[in-house]
Amino acid sequence: PVGGKGKGAQTEAVAGDIVDGTDPNEGGDEDLLEGVKAQIDGLVAAFRDPAIWKPALFLFLWQSTPTGEGAMLYFMTNDLGFGPEFLGRVRFVTALSSLVGVWAYQKYLRTIPIKDILFWTSIASAPLGLSNLLLITHANRALGIPDGAFVFGDDVALSILGELAFLPTLVLAARLCPPGIEAVLFASLMSIFNGASTVGTELGAALTKYLGVTESNFDNLALLTVICNVSSLYPLLLIGWLDGVGSKSEEEMETEGGEEGTAATATATATATATATATA
Repeated sequence: PVGGKGKGAQTEAVAGDIVDGTDPNEGGDEDLLEGVKAQIDGLVAAFRDPAIWKPALFLFLWQSTPTGEGAMLYFMTNDLGFGPEFLGRVRFVTALSSLVGVWAYQKYLRTIPIKDILFWTSIASAPLGLSNLLLITHANRALGIPDGAFVFGDDVALSILGELAFLPTLVLAARLCPPGIEAVLFASLMSIFNGASTVGTELGAALTKYLGVTESNFDNLALLTVICNVSSLYPLLLIGWLDGVGSKSEEEMETEGGEEGTAATATATATATATATATA
């Protein structure tokens, strides 16, 4: 048959290796191990570079601030009386708002330095987050704003603002990756980012328990809201760690990086869009 001679020669070669006591797959295994070791060494070397670990640590601190979302959920269901249907509608609208945030970033903010975007979105999110105090104290009713309308408006604004802040972090993470270990380092940075979110949730839960906020006791919910929103500003004290890569806009990064920079920022945009779509 066609190719039979080649297969016979291969079989003889393998048989010869076995007789000689050598593993025909040994070389491939060694190459794989060397490749893994090279990736690990490159990752360790990258995180020793202040130009990488400082922005990475800033992103961790920025994302790990405590959140009181769990307590607010109990408040909306047990105090305001919102049901699953209403909360589902809110979730859907906020997911669509996230897509609007992606569009707004691509349309208007690509020429603005990443550091400036992170700074001003953090500054703007604090008073917006504190607006929940109106809902907690029912002051919105005195202003003639129904609870449902207030929740919709507040969540839409925060979702758009959150996406405007989230997308630059992905662009920053993509641009931090040196050649050769792009995939490994980007995945590591995203793991750090997700881990920071978990830390923020756990800190918020611990703070909620410490203040005695439960599913039926909301006496200190206003204080919890103030602490969570004010603490979200402390990472800005270290925003100078972004003076290198963070001082450039996405458009400048694409221009300097050529095809590589375009691919990196496209990856970040696709990740943010996929996240918002999955939420929807």
